[in-house]
Amino acid sequence: MSDKYAADELNNLSREQMMNIIISLQDQVTQMNLNMEHLIEQIRLADQYRFGRHTERLDEIAGQMNLFNEVETYADNSDEPSGEEVIITARKKKKKGQRDDDFKDLPREAHDHRLTDEQLDEFFGKDCWRRIKPDEYIRVRCQPAAYTVEAHSVDVAVGTKGDHQDEFLRGDRPKDLMRNSVATPSLMAAIMNTKYVNSNPLYRIENEFDRNGVHISRQTMANWVIRCSKQYFEPFIERLRQELLKRDVNQADETPVQVINDNDPDDPNDRKGSPGHKNFMWVHRSGELDKEPPIVLYEYQRTRHHRYPLEYYSGYKGVLMTDGLQQYHLLEKELEGLTSANCWAHYPRSIVIPDECLCPA
Repeated sequence: MSDKYAADELNNLSREQMMNIIISLQDQVTQMNLNMEHLIEQIRLADQYRFGRHTERLDEIAGQMNLFNEVETYADNSDEPSGEEVIITARKKKKKGQRDDDFKDLPREAHDHRLTDEQLDEFFGKDCWRRIKPDEYIRVRCQPAAYTVEAHSVDVAVGTKGDHQDEFLRGDRPKDLMRNSVATPSLMAAIMNTKYVNSNPLYRIENEFDRNGVHISRQTMANWVIRCSKQYFEPFIERLRQELLKRDVNQADETPVQVINDNDPDDPNDRKGSPGHKNFMWVHRSGELDKEPPIVLYEYQRTRHHRYPLEYYSGYKGVLMTDGLQQYHLLEKELEGLTSANCWAHYPRSIVIPDECLCPA
């Protein structure tokens, strides 16, 4: 409605004019409600696109999480699989003796359910029976994780006289994974496998431990992982880097990584409190045509400054294949013996075609 009436003007309007004004207001309210519903739907779709799942597709209605009927969803009325079909293989046709091949690497336990002679005599009568080929079948049993406390007792002796008087001698004991830590190699392997292979966060591992009567906090597990990475993995990675630098041809690239709250107090250019700090993951690998076992190493850095590859390939004598990033071309100028080779896939991007070579529109 374009006109706006004052109170005295409304008093002078006729009944027909008042009805027209009311009908016009009703139409405006109806249109405003429609516009509001459209805006709410657009906001919901925008939130779903921004915060919803993108890499996974759910069969349920968007916005609802199916937490309780997963079993009912996947259940069907098919027959119970046999013991031979428990381990899934890629074969299309079963061959004779396939069961033994499927389970050849699993430990076996023999369970004999025999009938005694007394039972047979009682049922059939004396000398009125004979044994035939027994029925044979298999069952696969799963044993959950078992935790055992190793109580070590190291014998200690002290010399009372002679050449070794007042000297101590202790019995041989296995070397600890970490000094003064209850962690064993098997326990750390289980934690790292669950964390990094199965992608379970530490708090879920902590809860699982608690349910089994093992009280290890997530902070303790985090400290163990860091200590093991520094004590065992870093020397191993450095050894692989040394072997990588012996190869004649290597490849390198980098990609941005969004990191949450990765503030560096020693970096004056760091964006304090920035929720989406962009860092970089560098990858170094041996050449594709290298006949030796491949080596692929990842290096996490805060920027793509050329000092990182300069330090990484210090002393390298060979060919480094990269894209057209200028940081890589600086290596050839500063490192004697390193030859920079560009990727053919990136070469067409650098070609500039003169205007006179272009076909007229």
